[in-house]
Amino acid sequence: MKNRLEHIREQVKNEKKVTVSELSKIYKVTEETIRRDLEKLEKEGFLTRTFGGAVLNSASQKEHIHFYKRTSINQKEKAKIAQLFKEVLDQKRTIAADASTTVMEAIRLLKANRNITVLSSSTEIFREMTGSEIHILSTGGVFNEDSLSLQGNLAKENIRRYHVDLALLSCKGLDMDKGIMDSSEREADVKTEMVKQALEVALLADHTKFERTAFVQFLDWDKVTYLVTDERPSDQWVEFCKEKEITLIY
Repeated sequence: MKNRLEHIREQVKNEKKVTVSELSKIYKVTEETIRRDLEKLEKEGFLTRTFGGAVLNSASQKEHIHFYKRTSINQKEKAKIAQLFKEVLDQKRTIAADASTTVMEAIRLLKANRNITVLSSSTEIFREMTGSEIHILSTGGVFNEDSLSLQGNLAKENIRRYHVDLALLSCKGLDMDKGIMDSSEREADVKTEMVKQALEVALLADHTKFERTAFVQFLDWDKVTYLVTDERPSDQWVEFCKEKEITLIY
């Protein structure tokens, strides 16, 4: 089923729309099975079901745009989140940082802190931090040109060599029941390894990420120490963080 879903995902991405009857013939399964597949992909936000088929959800393609284009999306919100968390970051000595644009905003604020070492899967960090005082370690790995990140087994193996005070991460979606999600399985795998090696986990997520699902879950709420966002979330989320003993910063 997993392979079928991936093939359907690629077909929808390429053709923009599909029909249940056509997919049923291609994959030699019942139309009811295809409808369930399309329902799963709709819940991820990848497509929208229509009468007799489905169409690509154009909003989902924003998950795959280039790093430099993503930096301009919700830029003020990302900058605010970084400022809100700077005091905590300055107290850490070792940080594992993902390759997200939100996390990069936070790392930029540490340029003058020579007591901090950052282990990162980002390649953009080398350009951003030229001339800075912080110590930078690269995870190594396979280069992803769109996300300017390093992925794969080599990256994960190298992360396992280190133990850090804090894993500094962002995400594509937050859901109370489903946890914390990302649109890329390869990015999610790297983040999961960072969480395993960290004493604390900080999640940086602007208000648009709440009540939103994405392709793959990479983090459970019981692993989150800090949740930093740009505005006060709903009362339900505030209470949820209290119950999970998560420090909510906004």
